[in-house]
Amino acid sequence: MDIKNVKTLERVFKGVGNHNRIRILLLISEKPAITLDEIVKVMKANYYTIAEHVNRLKSAGLIIKKYQGRFVGHSLSPYGEKMVKILKGFIG
Repeated sequence: MDIKNVKTLERVFKGVGNHNRIRILLLISEKPAITLDEIVKVMKANYYTIAEHVNRLKSAGLIIKKYQGRFVGHSLSPYGEKMVKILKGFIG
């Protein structure tokens, strides 16, 4: 495996290195195009904390942001879809 692939794996796994980010990723898999406000409401957490976790998931290449007028919908990237399958395999 070349260094580029290893670094990509590192970035992806760091992206899910937090329980809130795992919950967000699973939530996005259940509700594609969910907005940040909806994520905050479901998770009952601080807006700025969740926004930071969402940005980290985006930076890790696990989610895609799509602008829908004034709102931004979130969906899984191909890497995000693979990671959700892995996570669901652990959860059962």
